Amino acid sequence: MKPYDALPQPDPYFASRSAFERLISTLADGPAADMSHDELEEHVEQSGRELLRQLMQDYLDLRAGREEEAVRANATHMVVIGPEGQRRTWRETGHRCWLTCVFGPVRVNRIAYRGRGVANVHPADETLSLPAGRHSRGLARLAVLEAVRGSFDQAAAAIERRCGKVLGKRRLKELVVASAIDVANYYTVKIPIPCTREMPLVIQVDGKGVVMRPEALREATRRAAAKTAAAGRRGRLAPGEKPNRKRMATVACVFDTAPAPRRPHDIVHPPGGRSEARPPRPGPKAQHKWCTASVIHPPEKVVADAFAQAEARDPQHLRDWIVLVDGARHQLDLIQAEAARRGIHIHVLLDFVHVAEYTWAAAHAFHPVGSREAETWAADKLTAILAGHVARAAAEMTGQAEAERLPAARREAVAACHRYLTGHLNQLHYDTALEKGWPIATGAVEGACRHLIADRLDITGARWGLDGAEAVLQLRALITNGDFNDYWTFHAAREHQRLYPSPDQQNYSLIA
Repeated sequence: MKPYDALPQPDPYFASRSAFERLISTLADGPAADMSHDELEEHVEQSGRELLRQLMQDYLDLRAGREEEAVRANATHMVVIGPEGQRRTWRETGHRCWLTCVFGPVRVNRIAYRGRGVANVHPADETLSLPAGRHSRGLARLAVLEAVRGSFDQAAAAIERRCGKVLGKRRLKELVVASAIDVANYYTVKIPIPCTREMPLVIQVDGKGVVMRPEALREATRRAAAKTAAAGRRGRLAPGEKPNRKRMATVACVFDTAPAPRRPHDIVHPPGGRSEARPPRPGPKAQHKWCTASVIHPPEKVVADAFAQAEARDPQHLRDWIVLVDGARHQLDLIQAEAARRGIHIHVLLDFVHVAEYTWAAAHAFHPVGSREAETWAADKLTAILAGHVARAAAEMTGQAEAERLPAARREAVAACHRYLTGHLNQLHYDTALEKGWPIATGAVEGACRHLIADRLDITGARWGLDGAEAVLQLRALITNGDFNDYWTFHAAREHQRLYPSPDQQNYSLIA
């Protein structure tokens, strides 16, 4: 007997092919002839996005059909074990969830495995590594990259232009905060690039305020703000008074550098101008720079993280460790305490730019602002400081002030410079630093403060909560370090482990 012909299988991508044919028909059969090029671009973009969404939907439907076929073929031999170790003895098809991806919303059909008194298990969810919420990991990645560049409103608008209306502003913030939860763990396992022992290892620490919402301020700042508010509104702040709106974020940088020996005249112009026969030598350049910052954790935690990164680069403490600070006493105390705890010998240097500012203020006490005499006086004192004669330069300026009988107001600038120099003599060994080719300024961490905080967290009108500020700060540092792509792979793996804690972290157990 002649067998019947088998019915052809339906095309699983029929809807996608139809969408593609409709787009081709629009372009080929006339409707596109009356469009301008920008209208044509918009039409192709929207139709192309819908085509990609339909392709993903067709594929998910195909997977759902194959899952059901596999279950029918092994119905009597398949039992699913849930993450808590209990069996799911019943099966139920047609369980649906929605996934919003970068192409738009798609529907995921899968089989639910059920048991008495326990939650349903969906093996297909683990296979697809579906997120806890509705929005895909690709959409979360796009949200992070847009949100760290500009405001959340701008990020939401950029995502809508690319993907359509798939993500609201509140959910965007939640995705950004959730995306930063593995940053600390990532840097505990990442191995830094090794360097030779001849390359100095530099640590720099600084702080910058972030405007916060009232509930996110530290307790002392919140009390001061409440006290000011209770006193009533005033036209302007008193001299030295702060508006009590900011919470201090701590920023730290760690980097390697090749030694670049210099002379004092490479830093400070000589009074008569430079000689063309002796061009200034270039300073050391930062290599493999790593940044970290936090508005939640106290400064000692950020300092400890910076030392941990530095120790990962030099575990045996064979390199020269140079720590550059701006002179803040609490930073110096934290740095020295952390170095003592780890048994590390460090060379602490004061930022030369701060020293120059005090010296120029003293120069203007003797000579008019902008005069050649003030420039010559400052160049003479700064050259002496760079050459290692700090105490002599401090004594000379106070002696000159007494000899010229400066008025009290002008003498205070000289006294302030004297106190600053004599109070930090142990951190002003610039002669040794120049000879060994070390950096003497905190430009790297100050640039990090501007980039990480001022360029994003300090934009006009921004008022931050703790979670949002910390997440954006850490993600901007991660991107600055060049680690975002590697981190995202790490974060996706950790997120999968949290959502699907099966014994082998890959598949639910199927047993006979």
